[in-house]
Amino acid sequence: MHGLGVNPADGMLYAASHFGVFTVPADKAPERVGDRTQDTMGFVVVGPNHFLGSGHPDRPEPGTAPHLGLIESKDAGRTWQTLSLKGAADFHSLEVKHNRVYGYNSQNGQLMVSENQRDWDTRGRVAMADFTVSPADPDVVLATTREGLVRSTDGGRTFAAAAGSPRLVLLDWSEGEVVFGVGMDGIVHVSGDSAATWTAKGRVTGTPAALAAKGSAVYVATESAIHASTDSGGTFTLRQALK
Repeated sequence: MHGLGVNPADGMLYAASHFGVFTVPADKAPERVGDRTQDTMGFVVVGPNHFLGSGHPDRPEPGTAPHLGLIESKDAGRTWQTLSLKGAADFHSLEVKHNRVYGYNSQNGQLMVSENQRDWDTRGRVAMADFTVSPADPDVVLATTREGLVRSTDGGRTFAAAAGSPRLVLLDWSEGEVVFGVGMDGIVHVSGDSAATWTAKGRVTGTPAALAAKGSAVYVATESAIHASTDSGGTFTLRQALK
């Protein structure tokens, strides 16, 4: 699994993976959407039935770089169209906030930002695992690195260490000042003050691969399962076993 998101059109949980995008119902097995098995590395739900993604094609074209760039689906993942950077970008993390697309391009280690999904501003270069953007301020960006959590206050052009933060690998800025993070140990942490301080909450079993939070609902995917919380990460139940 690479990404999780809830489709506001019907409340369905979607998961992006090495083998395409899947719906993840609460009461039955995941089901692949459409017939594409593309390696969807970056994934974000923009609105009802509206997704953006990135990664690698299921059927690479001879003589072209195996990177999808930024792709878009307006039918809940059934079909996809290329928007920009085909062959040049493999976004491992994507966010859409403030009418902007933020993407971490694994090919050059840079954060990139676009206001029209076609023209891109290249920001800072930081080796990160994940990032998230403040819903209140388009210039405040948090990112997880091997050295610890870092923060930018200039839209991702420069970053500085966020002192006192736990060791996190995945992040999601839910709403207001509430940020969720999860460490490699599976412990979920929450901050109510824009990542100034953190509180350890519940724990999931396995290596975290994707995180999504909205209000009090938190989803964490590992290599073997998707876990769900309805109490802001305090407790988790098994949403779906993956193997």
